[in-house]
Amino acid sequence: MRLFPRLLRLKIMFVGRHFVFCKCTALLSLRILLLVPAGLPVQTQGDSQSDKNIMDNITVRQGETVFLRCTQGEIVTHTAWLNRSSILYAGDEKWSVDPRVSLVTLNQEEFTIKIENVAMTDEGQYVCAVQTSRRPTTNVVHVHVQVPPKIINLSRDIVVNEGANVTVLCQANGKPQPSVSWKLISSSGDLATDDEYLEIPSITRHRAGTYECTAVNDIDTDTETIDITVNYAPTVSDGRDIGVTLGQRGVLECEADAVPEADFEWYKDDRRFINGFDGMEIVNTGSLSKLTFFNVSDGHYGNYTCVAINKLGSSNTSFVMYVVIEPTSATLFQGPRAVQDGSGSTLGVQLDICLLFIVFLPFLLKF
Repeated sequence: MRLFPRLLRLKIMFVGRHFVFCKCTALLSLRILLLVPAGLPVQTQGDSQSDKNIMDNITVRQGETVFLRCTQGEIVTHTAWLNRSSILYAGDEKWSVDPRVSLVTLNQEEFTIKIENVAMTDEGQYVCAVQTSRRPTTNVVHVHVQVPPKIINLSRDIVVNEGANVTVLCQANGKPQPSVSWKLISSSGDLATDDEYLEIPSITRHRAGTYECTAVNDIDTDTETIDITVNYAPTVSDGRDIGVTLGQRGVLECEADAVPEADFEWYKDDRRFINGFDGMEIVNTGSLSKLTFFNVSDGHYGNYTCVAINKLGSSNTSFVMYVVIEPTSATLFQGPRAVQDGSGSTLGVQLDICLLFIVFLPFLLKF
């Protein structure tokens, strides 16, 4: 029974010594932070023997190197650089585990450290604490970190039908906060908006193209682009009639503006042409379709229709291929009506002049 009280007393002694050790460790850490030598009372904020100097703020760009310089000027017993609640350097001893932090200069006049590849987390207040033989001094500097703009959220390329309402988004961050603007760069380059959101109500084909989002602050500029594709039904250009001499080559051309590109169909009256049929060929190249007759016969003359089709609709135009008779010695004396090329009046005048020249040629030769 006597053993238990002895064990209890030993346990109390051990706990008491452990408490005293922890208390001493805490006090030692506190004195190191405050750079107060053992035996010297801690100075309060209002104590006249403690100086607090506010240094000029430092502005640095993200990724650059910042130097924190502290002027000492008296016999120094302790010195340290602190960042908020952590110690970076205590004299020449490095407390920070950050490899970007290093000591540059430590002598009687200057205590300078540097932080490389500065990040946003490095922004804040830094304190250079100096304990001299006379009194403690603190020098405070605030580091501001500037960050170039970066577009972090951008709408993807979109495809819409003509008449739809379009809204796209471009978000950016940076420090200072960047301003965001949109513009259409694939055509006129007109400024679209000075906002993160670009809204285009009832979009038309003329507003389709590549849009550029630009984020700007005092540091730099960041740009990204998206494509807005506008689908619309085909619009076919007016057909141009042609005159072709029998046995010659004739070509009908049909051009359509459409997104997506149109498919073409050719008809003569109500009969649809199949490529390669009856000595003709259909060639489609993008927005243009050509119907070619390599050896025009009597059956090829007449009315033709070109139809352009895509998923949004269709459009058509008509052509006439008519006969042109080449002038011969016989047709010269039959007048201009023997030639059918769509410009009979001009050709008739030319034939009349030729006839008059032939009639009066013998009289001219006599003189």
